[in-house]
Amino acid sequence: MATTAPPPLDTRFVSLDLIRGIAVMGILLMNIVAFAMPHGAYGNPCAFGGTGPADLAVWATNFVIADGKMRGLFSVLFGASMLLVMERAQAKGDNPLLTHLSRMTWLLLFGAIHAYAIWFGDILMLYAVVGMVACIFRGMAAHRLLALGLSLIFAQAMLFGLMMLGIMTLRSQALAPDASADIVNAWADLLAQMGPMPPDEAARDLATYRGGYAGILGVRLGEEFWMPLKANGFSIIETLGLMLCGMAGLKSGFLTGEWERADYRRQLRIGYSIGLPAMVILAGLLLASGFGPVAQIGLGWALKTLFNPFVILGHASLIILWLKASPESRLGARIAAAGRMAFSNYLGTSLVCTTLFYGYGFGLYGEMSRAPLYLVVLAVWILMLLWSKPWLDRFRYGPLEWLWRSLARRELQKIRR
Repeated sequence: MATTAPPPLDTRFVSLDLIRGIAVMGILLMNIVAFAMPHGAYGNPCAFGGTGPADLAVWATNFVIADGKMRGLFSVLFGASMLLVMERAQAKGDNPLLTHLSRMTWLLLFGAIHAYAIWFGDILMLYAVVGMVACIFRGMAAHRLLALGLSLIFAQAMLFGLMMLGIMTLRSQALAPDASADIVNAWADLLAQMGPMPPDEAARDLATYRGGYAGILGVRLGEEFWMPLKANGFSIIETLGLMLCGMAGLKSGFLTGEWERADYRRQLRIGYSIGLPAMVILAGLLLASGFGPVAQIGLGWALKTLFNPFVILGHASLIILWLKASPESRLGARIAAAGRMAFSNYLGTSLVCTTLFYGYGFGLYGEMSRAPLYLVVLAVWILMLLWSKPWLDRFRYGPLEWLWRSLARRELQKIRR
């Protein structure tokens, strides 16, 4: 991966916007389950939400093409955009590190508000903290960034593999004839956490999220206070690796569309020929296993983390090839606009979905099985595409992008065109 020359300050890379737009839309393919159902349903379709053929089919489809891949694309683009902002700050004579840290500090605050006041599944806090670390590596050459990023992703997969071995040991000890009560109870607790929800726990969860805002906020600030931090903690190493890969992708010109079409086609073939068959096999093995804890961690976490980068590479290559083939696409322009407003669309999706599913809105939490949820996803996608481009035709930034930029620069930015 050769490093390209820095782009002009006023360059707008449509490829970055288009990939980011598809990523922010695609994240909802997985997040919709966490909005609409108890937490366990996200990783285990048998935990809640129906196990009919249609429900399992949409789970398997998302596992193969979206689960971890859309968040991965988003992380890659975050790393690329972060580096681009720092390079442009330096070119203008500003302190790139202070510019970056100011942006990450405000993003951390936005993420905390999102996690505790709106929805527990926030990734902004994770991005802010990891982004502060990722900037340390900004001076590395593209090939070194890529090598380090992939090594970190591999390390994350190995850590999940160690977790799987620990769970296998616990299972073996719990099933032994002379197992202690503590070991048996620990195994039972793990089965309850990762398997079908016990009726009393499911009833309590449904009552909470079908209730009013004050009750939900009380749970978030009480018994579930650490949930967003724990969930993010599991993917810190992988997220850093993906951000570094994004920085490499920017420096090499891959993400900015500077490679030849034949190069993107080659990367597409490599990514999909390795990643997609592996994901199909993993999905089949998970279904056959019944989603036991060992299978979930080993197949759904460790091995999926190992093969996700191949699918991410295929997705990114396919998107850029589409842009090269149809640079004037109206649909592409609308998706790119959604990508330019990814911050507003990400938080806006949380506001729309929590209002739709939680008790202080329409109260549909736990009422829909998995497959029909994707009609909601389609509706939210249409909303994103309908409002993003008209907004940007009139304004320079999305509303939250403008607020973030103004706070980070400590002065109101011009928003009207």
